[in-house]
Amino acid sequence: MAITLDVTNLVATADGRTGIPVAAVEGARARFAAAHSHLEAQHASGILGFLDLPGNAALTAQSVDFAAKATGRYRDVVVLGIGGSALGPIALRTALKPAGWNAMSDAQRAGWPRLHVLDNVDPRTIGALLASLDLAGTLFMVTSKSGGTGETMAQFLVVQDRLASAGLALRDHVVFVTDPAKGALRAIANREKIPALDVPPNVGGRFSVLSPVGLLPAALSGMDAHAIMAGAADMATRCNTDDLLKNPAGTFAVLQWLADTTQGRRIHVLMPYRDTLRDMAAWFVQLWAESLGKIQPGGASVGPTPIPALGATDQHSQVQLFMEGPQDKTVTFLTTIGHDADVTIPKAFADIEELGYLAGHSLGELLDVEQRATAGALAKRGRPSMTFTLDTVDAWHIGALFMLFGIATVYGGHLYGVNPLDQPGVELGKQYTFAKLGRAGYDAARAEFESLPKSDPRWVL
Repeated sequence: MAITLDVTNLVATADGRTGIPVAAVEGARARFAAAHSHLEAQHASGILGFLDLPGNAALTAQSVDFAAKATGRYRDVVVLGIGGSALGPIALRTALKPAGWNAMSDAQRAGWPRLHVLDNVDPRTIGALLASLDLAGTLFMVTSKSGGTGETMAQFLVVQDRLASAGLALRDHVVFVTDPAKGALRAIANREKIPALDVPPNVGGRFSVLSPVGLLPAALSGMDAHAIMAGAADMATRCNTDDLLKNPAGTFAVLQWLADTTQGRRIHVLMPYRDTLRDMAAWFVQLWAESLGKIQPGGASVGPTPIPALGATDQHSQVQLFMEGPQDKTVTFLTTIGHDADVTIPKAFADIEELGYLAGHSLGELLDVEQRATAGALAKRGRPSMTFTLDTVDAWHIGALFMLFGIATVYGGHLYGVNPLDQPGVELGKQYTFAKLGRAGYDAARAEFESLPKSDPRWVL
């Protein structure tokens, strides 16, 4: 089991291919060694809790044991969350459950529940899902480390009201995933005897997928939580080196940083060529953007812009921009060695040129050839790319990929000179939201919001 990283198409070579000069890569070795040393120091000080998750058997057991006790009790599991609380479970479901999982019959799912993730507060979406569920056979997982996430708390209050109206006990149909000791959800859990699993205080939301945030919905729906953690542990060990070209997380972070800061390639595209990895790109976008898009202590705004894409779908849309648009992007492909299930293309209409050449090949072969062709075409046009190749898409490899990108993000924070663990840029909008909804203690934010310029009728069409 392995994940390989090929950066050939991101590094300039003697044949004139555009990319990062080899001298620049070599010159970054000392900078990376400092970034790795900083990561080690932060870890030793207790800041980077996500690195400890694979070795925290007791925490993993919280999810596995709760899921074992819940087996057979629920037909549906609904995750209430937003941001990292939702994107991780969605990526896990897409990667590790068959396509159309929620539409399958109970027999096809072998009795495992359907897994839904409410990642927004759109009333139409929430209302439609709740109306479709048999609440008596549903478990709601409320995920908020702070217990104060406005969107998640609103979802919870709606669900609480529906359960109460149906005469169902909250403690039988709700589980919290939150801080071990503090916050609103912990207080409610203690008062109402609601089961609650822990998110360690030193694990931030977008780094929390390997905690019960991701492991509980995984275990509840029959995914192998232990294999997820084994893959993560293996990757953490593999990245425990300051040798740049032996550390895949370090190589990814350094080359993306060099492409951004020395060549103006500020847009970082993550492009899986497997439907099962589609939502890994969405999870990565939050991780990379919220962690690295910051203001440096000196006042400069920095940070790459991550973009999700999907092969081969986006060969017919975004790839045109990647090929001929501004020279401001890198593309990172995600693919696998072969396919678990493939389909042979039938030999029909062989006399028609546009169809005949496909006969005897397979859909998986077509997808793989298209990925390599896209990488080659980008290289021909001087558009840099790199490729991660997984042996297969399974729990082990997904856990490893989560850990790899988490570590790369911490390296990126040091390289950009910012704190990758905070998110001050989202706080002002939260304060204005709290103020407009009447939350106590936000009078100053309310006054500030009201002083902002109003819509000018001249510019309203």
